[in-house]
Amino acid sequence: MEVYLIRHGQSQNNVIESALPGSPAAQGCRHQDPELTAKGERQAQCAAEFMAKRGHLYPDEHQPERPVLDQLYCSAMVRALHTAQFIAGKVGVRPEVWVDLHEIGGIYLDQDGGKVGLPGLSRGQIQARFPETQLPTQVAEQGWWQGGYEEVHQAQSRAMGVARQLREMAGNGGRIGLVSHGDFLDRLLKALEDSQSGRGSYWEHHNTGITRLDFEPGGRQVLRYLNRVEHLPAELLARG
Repeated sequence: MEVYLIRHGQSQNNVIESALPGSPAAQGCRHQDPELTAKGERQAQCAAEFMAKRGHLYPDEHQPERPVLDQLYCSAMVRALHTAQFIAGKVGVRPEVWVDLHEIGGIYLDQDGGKVGLPGLSRGQIQARFPETQLPTQVAEQGWWQGGYEEVHQAQSRAMGVARQLREMAGNGGRIGLVSHGDFLDRLLKALEDSQSGRGSYWEHHNTGITRLDFEPGGRQVLRYLNRVEHLPAELLARG
């Protein structure tokens, strides 16, 4: 099984977080579920076109009878949903929400009393805006996120659960895309290599960076490449 880990395009919060500490742009402006910026949309379009042209595959894998992706999963956060929408439209698959792919922390804002959890988009809101996206039953009308602020150790456990599910899926073969988030992708890669301390290394992904992992018979996992961004022109490159 081939797994393609794809970070979302640049979000409004990425721009805010890159501002100098103490500047007006960095104070009180964080959104609990930010949209893609115009740059982020262009990044997502570039990633979608790259994958539709099979740029994420090796030359000897360009068999026209095989689909570019068999399945495409994404988190229920707007920036991931929107990025997946671009990719799905180009490669001809229907995206599906995998709730556990969300960013560390969940949906929250920093308030005077600390980090306060907020509900994510409701089922109806996602269906109205992203009608082609398949939703699991846990995406409810009161919002998909009801977990308060998620601590790092909770995110580690969640990453381990996703890693376990991927290993269980490996016997099915196929090509699977996961549209997720920078910090969670770092944790997921560590979970897949059974390294959970979080210290000493960070698996960085630029906005729409693509990483490929192959799950081989016998349980071996092979990292084919990390954070590919050649689909982005220089003006769209951003760590975020």
